[in-house]
Amino acid sequence: MILVLVETQADGVELLSAEALTFARGIAASGDGDVQALVVGPHPAATLEGLAAHGVSAVHHADDERLAAYSAAAWAAAAIDAAKTTGATTLLAAASPRGNEVLAHVAARLDLSMAANAVTADAGTAGTLVVRRQVMGGAALEEVHLSGAAGAPALVTMAGHAVDPAPAAAPSSPSVSVFAPALTDADLVARVVRSEPVVNESGALTTSRVVVGAGRGVGGAEQFGDLLELTELLGGALGVSRVVTSLGWRPHHEQVGQTGSRVSPDLYLACGISGAIQHWAGMSSAKTIIAINTDDEAPMVTKAHYAVIGDLHEIVPAVNAEIRKRKG
Repeated sequence: MILVLVETQADGVELLSAEALTFARGIAASGDGDVQALVVGPHPAATLEGLAAHGVSAVHHADDERLAAYSAAAWAAAAIDAAKTTGATTLLAAASPRGNEVLAHVAARLDLSMAANAVTADAGTAGTLVVRRQVMGGAALEEVHLSGAAGAPALVTMAGHAVDPAPAAAPSSPSVSVFAPALTDADLVARVVRSEPVVNESGALTTSRVVVGAGRGVGGAEQFGDLLELTELLGGALGVSRVVTSLGWRPHHEQVGQTGSRVSPDLYLACGISGAIQHWAGMSSAKTIIAINTDDEAPMVTKAHYAVIGDLHEIVPAVNAEIRKRKG
């Protein structure tokens, strides 16, 4: 049985968790298994409907007033309790900041290995789970064979956008069980005490299907107008290189790379980005990469699926004009 740690948002199941549920159904199908869901703390009313659409057979709700504020250790305690109670053979989460953090806590507590950033997983022989995951910033895939120890589950997080989220062939009518996890004061030492919405006019970076990347070649903080327009026209998000944030041109939450966000959009449009390995680590899993650069030997240009050699401040406005023309 695959137990999926589900994160929620205002309208129900969060996108990356919806992808994880789809991913879990693929694992279950390879081994004639079952998919169940774990929800920790308060959640919107639409959550159950969303989980039913994904065909889960049961929903386990960890309910405790102390879970109203996110705490990785407390969520891990809840996940361990649920996995033991249900006899889950695999505990799966999206490779989101919370998913990776919670499962890392679980792995440390149970002294288990954890496979992060999985792109495929199938039931193997003798109860093992065969996982292929991104390593070296997505430049290579590693095959890992996991098996739970003494009845403990295999621990896996799924790389963002490894699968397209899709509902089950037929919705389910899952049972719902509420339990109070065994929490200690130590579990609650580190927790979120305040959250503030991020004002990001360029969209949600990690979940966007289109990311317009911007590097040092933009030239300055005042030179982003055309790129922001392109981002809006494409319905995407703006992502930037580390040097752009270091120079103070754009806020850190827009950074893509080894020390920023990792994105896996359908399209990554790299504008004025040289393509250092640290940046490549954050976006190499994009399905299609287009580079706009004056240097035809820049690493990003040589690795991209398509490249346009020229000044981005001439090319991007022309692209914007053509998009506006086609949109009427």
